[in-house]
Amino acid sequence: VQVAEYGGGSVQSNGTLRLSCVVSVSTRPTYCMAWVRQVPGKQPERVAQIDSDGSITYADSVKGRAALSQNNEKNTLYLTMDSLEPRDTAMYYCAADFDRGGIDFTCTEWTYPYWGQGTQVTVSS
Repeated sequence: VQVAEYGGGSVQSNGTLRLSCVVSVSTRPTYCMAWVRQVPGKQPERVAQIDSDGSITYADSVKGRAALSQNNEKNTLYLTMDSLEPRDTAMYYCAADFDRGGIDFTCTEWTYPYWGQGTQVTVSS
């Protein structure tokens, strides 16, 4: 399984960011996917997550500014963020987990088994 992120780069404050994540073809559909960001020296923060039932959760720090979506095949994840601030500067990682044959489980930033290499987002004031 491969996870690849696209987008990122340098953005001005109050600008808009769009990230994409593609998960390589698997025999099993994704169960959950998320964007997780990390700043050196700080704990990772789960920015947004979509679960198997389609429910989406956002970190408080991005609520109202972020929109998460997924394609019908559940192998591509999109994150759009506007009103960017310098505190949004971080490495953004895409994470995925797959269906386990009907078993329900909880997805957190500490349990995802598949991760992309990350894409740097830098917001300048």
